[in-house]
Amino acid sequence: MKMREKFGSRLGFILVSAGCAIGLGNVYKFPYITGQYGGAAFILIYLVFLAILGLPVMACEFAVGRAAQCGMVGAFEKLEPKKSKWHRLKWISILGCYLLLMSYTTITGWMMYYAWKTATGGLAGLDSAGVTQAFSDMTSSGGTMALWMVLAVLISFAVCSIGLQKGIERITKIMMTCLMLLIIILAINSLMLDGAEKGVKFYLIPDFKLAMSYGLGNVIYAAMSQAFFTLSIGIGAMEIFGSYLGRDHSLFTEGKNIVLLDTFVALMAGLITLPACFSFGIEPTSGFSLLFITLPNIFNQMAGGRIWGTLFFIFMSFAALTTVIAVFENLLSYYIDGFGWSRKKAAVLNLVLIIVLSIPAILGFTVLSGIQPLGPGSGILDLEDFLVTSNLLPLGSLVFVLFCTRKNGWGWDNFQKEANAGDGIKLPAALRFYMTWILPLIILVVYFKGYYDYFSPKGTAMLVGWMIFAILLVLTILLIAFRQPASDSKSSAPAKK
Repeated sequence: MKMREKFGSRLGFILVSAGCAIGLGNVYKFPYITGQYGGAAFILIYLVFLAILGLPVMACEFAVGRAAQCGMVGAFEKLEPKKSKWHRLKWISILGCYLLLMSYTTITGWMMYYAWKTATGGLAGLDSAGVTQAFSDMTSSGGTMALWMVLAVLISFAVCSIGLQKGIERITKIMMTCLMLLIIILAINSLMLDGAEKGVKFYLIPDFKLAMSYGLGNVIYAAMSQAFFTLSIGIGAMEIFGSYLGRDHSLFTEGKNIVLLDTFVALMAGLITLPACFSFGIEPTSGFSLLFITLPNIFNQMAGGRIWGTLFFIFMSFAALTTVIAVFENLLSYYIDGFGWSRKKAAVLNLVLIIVLSIPAILGFTVLSGIQPLGPGSGILDLEDFLVTSNLLPLGSLVFVLFCTRKNGWGWDNFQKEANAGDGIKLPAALRFYMTWILPLIILVVYFKGYYDYFSPKGTAMLVGWMIFAILLVLTILLIAFRQPASDSKSSAPAKK
């Protein structure tokens, strides 16, 4: 039997896993909502939810991977009791990875294109209208978007096809090291701008009056949902790296390091964007307008802006590529573990498959722009992103938690034993009730509240229709999770060998 690959070092595992967690949302969403909901007050609440929500779910994913020693294609089959149906839920992971890449590869291509365009002076000297038009020109050019999407896919699959240690671990170490250096350099530059202290005050000084003006419940929910989605948990992207992990350290210890890195990048991103916005008197925004319109406008006004803009989009490209590489690896494991394929064969198939599947998101800005599945102004890319971030990530997380805590799943005892193997922070038995009952409830609150907030402004008919869809998905999962195995496996069964 062929030995399963392992990470060459603990640092490699931490950086690769952190690279998966660190994504574009850390940069274009976290700084804005932090300032909006009261600065440091929001950050404190956010950190609490990272500890009580994000970290336990991450530990569940890592535990399933390390115990099963395979990706999601076979993990539940190996660990579930006989005659149970948990393995049917592996499709959340597989579908989630494909859907995520169908949209994320396009956006990664945008980052790489803007790094090149900024470096070559394509944005230099443009006024606000010109910068806005440049972004519009890119999204209306299917050829440009396709070219850079394909380049992003080629780079990512090339890294994955080389192997775990020589490819993914080695290249991600380089990317993450560069990412950390770039984000520190960019933050220092922003903090040295005239008037930057106003942005720091907006970002980091608690403003409880501002927070309360939005309502304490809304602030708590915003912190809870951001903590949940920032770690890329739920579709097995962390599970696969757990399967490559040794047993020298406990999973809460490993998870803590990844959470700290992810939080560091998110906090530093705010020190790049908000001081710069305030320094040049530009209203901070959220979303793609911050990345492709607001910040390029700032770089054009900044001394050495072409250099700083290039470094920023290189940083963003690394953040995006490390996530794409991590999710690609989860897909490759599906074919390697499930069908016994070689890594290169699985890479070639998925290289072609992902390129083809990514085309609809690009066409959604051009010939298919009339398709608006989530209401006026939405497109195919928005639908793909919504299905992943608002559905498969929370529902996948729910599955992992239920599987690791329920008696008719893998079970608390098996999960706790695996999570605590090695040196470091241990999972106390006192958390059993919380993880079995409270944590799943929190995930469901995040899921349904997110649906309500997204669709209620779009009209009752759309809200009801999509809410029925959400309820059906949850009921399907709960029917499997609470179903007792047939005949001889009515109680908790030991993991399959």
